[in-house]
Amino acid sequence: MTAITSRPETQYDASIVEAASGQPLDVAALARQLSHTDVVVVGEYHGHHGSHLLQSQLQAALHRQRPDQVLTMEQFELNHQPELDRYLKGQIGETELIEDATAWDNYRASYRPLVEFARLNNLPVFAANAPADIVRCVGRTGPGFLDTLSEQRRSRLPRDPFADTPAYQDKFVAAISSSHGAGDPTMTERMQNTYRAQLLRDNTMAMRILEAHQAYPDNQILHVTGTFHSEEGLGTVAMLTRRAPELSVAVISPVFWPDDRSGAPVEENRTLGDFLYFIQPLPVEFRDPERERAAMTARFSLSTSTSCD
Repeated sequence: MTAITSRPETQYDASIVEAASGQPLDVAALARQLSHTDVVVVGEYHGHHGSHLLQSQLQAALHRQRPDQVLTMEQFELNHQPELDRYLKGQIGETELIEDATAWDNYRASYRPLVEFARLNNLPVFAANAPADIVRCVGRTGPGFLDTLSEQRRSRLPRDPFADTPAYQDKFVAAISSSHGAGDPTMTERMQNTYRAQLLRDNTMAMRILEAHQAYPDNQILHVTGTFHSEEGLGTVAMLTRRAPELSVAVISPVFWPDDRSGAPVEENRTLGDFLYFIQPLPVEFRDPERERAAMTARFSLSTSTSCD
């Protein structure tokens, strides 16, 4: 069994390996292997320092080889592209960007290095995600919500916003079935709408990556996203390759280092990506089940403020 034994020493560290061969790599070697790849997709665990440091280091390493680069990001919604462009041109400040573009809460800690590298090197950045209010309403009321949108808003979304693959649906259901009741028709309908909201994100990101390629056909694209959207070549990656099979795409996926092993196995994770990076697990959020349920209820109640009428 192929295994790597260089356990990440801190939450910032990542042990990189080529999935097919099990060969350990550093960031420079990884960048060399990706030098001719059209689209490099780096999956992340949102908020994990190891994911974000690797993304930043790889961005710089790829740029040294191919200065023509585009950054596409799940972390900005496409309707906030104007605000992102204004920031990159020096027309607004960072706090104005965060407020006006509804940047993620961990923008400064996790994504600032990527955007600043692009800004300092005059590289385009594409806001790749679907608008959050539309995603929430699809998840709450179903796909018919798109029919209520103005022609202008609907035209910015993919033509086939809910395209998917059977393997992705199976993976999605398996991932959330543990926290949702099985066999309850109401819950099943809710799960279907939640899945369609997920597909809207994936198809929008695939569309935006392709738009970035069409706008800058000679540039290498670096796309950063949550790992569920890209691992196993599913989600966004599957929709991108369906739309543009001529593009070469490489997927880099995170794997948590197993607590009970001195080495991390490659074989059982090989299908997750073309390259893997092993990182320390995140701390357990809750030990008290009641507090966890209360926190989840509060978290989901935030989305109910959006009107879907």
